[in-house]
Amino acid sequence: MQDIYTHGHSEPVLRSHRSRAAADSAAYLLPRLHPGQDLLDVGCGPGSITNDLAGLVAPGRTIGVDRSPAVIAEAAAGARHGAVFSTGDVYELEFPPASFDVVHAHQVLQHLTDPERALREMHRVLSPGGWLAVRDAVYRSFVWYPDHEMLTRWLELYHAVCQRNGADADAGRRLPSWVAAAGFDDIEVSSSNWTYADPSSVRWWADVWAERSTGSGFAEQAVEYGLATRSELQELSAGWREWGAHPDAIFVVVNVEVLARA
Repeated sequence: MQDIYTHGHSEPVLRSHRSRAAADSAAYLLPRLHPGQDLLDVGCGPGSITNDLAGLVAPGRTIGVDRSPAVIAEAAAGARHGAVFSTGDVYELEFPPASFDVVHAHQVLQHLTDPERALREMHRVLSPGGWLAVRDAVYRSFVWYPDHEMLTRWLELYHAVCQRNGADADAGRRLPSWVAAAGFDDIEVSSSNWTYADPSSVRWWADVWAERSTGSGFAEQAVEYGLATRSELQELSAGWREWGAHPDAIFVVVNVEVLARA
């Protein structure tokens, strides 16, 4: 199934993804990991989280899959702790049933047109009693200060692009119901945030989104779908930089996470 990835794989997107680590993006899963487990990371991107997880389950296998050959090539070049990376389709994972003790998917389900189907496929490759770990954002719950009309417009536009792609920008709030519908048991729900509040992290976040507002899959799709013009995207970019320069700026990304047993 050829779902459209709203972000795309431009350099500012990958810069954001490379910054992620298991400690800030998968802390809810870490207490369940131990050496010797076999782990699959679905939608692994450039592999920064995957490598951290691999270090915790080694000598067990860690395999990261993503549909982008270019991103997988980058991940493979930076592989650590024995992690292996390959291209793959979340709807048709190329592994036998009961192949893994843990299946992890970070910020993946929000981009899919059929998340329940993907979760059923993750269930298939999990060993009985194995752990599913999924985490997704809830864009409508993002919080920032000071208010800025361009950030408000950015969020509105992002939702519109996702909706056109058949995806759900607020997928985090639906994770428990999707996971249950896919046949998982012992569902544990929690939440955690990424918080950008000091000047350095605020400026980094603002710069990343300023670039993504004009040079990413999101930007290209917004124009292609007739939802925004190039000039408006330039205004969004400038707005992000203006907001990021404010001395009191803060931005909070809200995430919901689910652990469940196969």
